[in-house]
Amino acid sequence: MTISANSMSRLGLLTSAAAICLTAVLGSGLPVRAQDANPVLAKVNGAEIRQSDLAVAEEELGPSLQQMDPATRRENLISFLIDMKIVAKAAETKKVADSNEFKQRLAFARDRLLMDSLLATEGKAAVTDDAMKKVYEEATKQVSGEKEVHARHILVPTEEEAKAIKAELDKGADFAKLAKEKSKDPGAADGGDLGFFTKEQMVPEFSAVAFALEPGKISDPVKSQFGWHVIKVEEKRDRKPPTFDQVKGQIENFVVRKAQADYVTKLRGEAKVERLDKKDQPAAPATPAPDAKAAPGGAMMKKK
Repeated sequence: MTISANSMSRLGLLTSAAAICLTAVLGSGLPVRAQDANPVLAKVNGAEIRQSDLAVAEEELGPSLQQMDPATRRENLISFLIDMKIVAKAAETKKVADSNEFKQRLAFARDRLLMDSLLATEGKAAVTDDAMKKVYEEATKQVSGEKEVHARHILVPTEEEAKAIKAELDKGADFAKLAKEKSKDPGAADGGDLGFFTKEQMVPEFSAVAFALEPGKISDPVKSQFGWHVIKVEEKRDRKPPTFDQVKGQIENFVVRKAQADYVTKLRGEAKVERLDKKDQPAAPATPAPDAKAAPGGAMMKKK
């Protein structure tokens, strides 16, 4: 086929125009194609494995690969996807997908994925600044006025040892020094310092004595399941809740779980559920996820 000079000229103009457009696009920082953001990482018998496939695999398998450095984790995930493609193709050849067991598992996996996806969307939509601040305010109200004690202790196996330590302290021995020398508690290196704690954070026998003592006072030997304690109270105060930023992650998790649990409860209330194995009993809801229905105080207000 012969191309005329005019045609060549027009072709040259078009090519130049295309080049100019391409340069403009690249210069603007815009992607040439949407696929550029989702590159092909490997091909297995012509089937593509893209960056988006790697992201899905990492979400699914990530927890089991946490100890690996990023480069090693990436290589392992890509190798897994390659093997999966190869074995899946072999399974198709053997018509594994035609079995009733496979179809049942596929239906379950589909329902589970649909459920997880929708609940993730509901949970994400529930996380707003107003919702999180409201949970924080409710939680701080629950802890306001609660008392905390800052104490040290010396832990020994027998009452006789505890009495001997108390006698030394009564004669003026330094509590922190004695704790480092004789306490069997893991915190002995810090002079037996337990920091601030609430009543519920210690065993009842220990808390009862610690909260009854005045600051600066030392207790008689106290028995608990761990052994014998000699306790010194350093300070008492009203409990101070952590700042919003310190517990923001916990609050977000609570809001998500509560929104998901509430949404499932709503859908269950609208559905017709029949338990054919227990005809005389209504269908009970599944056990809610941890903390989904819990009050927003307590552990949420502990600093991490």
